[in-house]
Amino acid sequence: MAKTLISVVVALILVSSTLGSSDVPFIVAHKKASLTRLKSGAERVSVSIDIYNQGSTTAYDVSLTDDSWSQDVFNIVSGNTSTSWERLDAGGLLSHAFELESKVEGMFYGAPAVITFRIPTTAALQEAYSTPILPLDILAVRPPEKKFEWAKRLLAKYGSQISVISIVSVFVYLVASPSKSGAGKGSKKKR
Repeated sequence: MAKTLISVVVALILVSSTLGSSDVPFIVAHKKASLTRLKSGAERVSVSIDIYNQGSTTAYDVSLTDDSWSQDVFNIVSGNTSTSWERLDAGGLLSHAFELESKVEGMFYGAPAVITFRIPTTAALQEAYSTPILPLDILAVRPPEKKFEWAKRLLAKYGSQISVISIVSVFVYLVASPSKSGAGKGSKKKR
């Protein structure tokens, strides 16, 4: 068992060192989506995709396509679900965002976005995929948040910091405020 584990670790190190030393772009893309409920009975979906070139050379003719948003469910409010750039330098970052609106209730499972790019040494287009998003529960019935539950969560998260700040505040107040018993004695003079 130990020999197998060591063999796997050595193989991973060799593969990662080979990838790290090769002169090619290495594209990493992160896709995020957030929901905002509108008063009109619809829900707005804000999508952002960040594309990083972690490789050692420039990627050319970079193109992003995110076709997982069905036109039967979503309407584009701003931006486009696809775009392109001339290049992405080594160590560089490209960002793209768009907003959609939906009036259809239900769970939505979005696929990763597809990024294509070209490297000078190869004629074929290369492909990379973004991270997938978590399922979106569009127009889900969410119970109103109770103020007591909100306070409990706040105390659970920041309770120790609140305690320390309270103790320090009381200490500073006691040190900074004049003592009543000492003030009376100091003002009386013996003759």
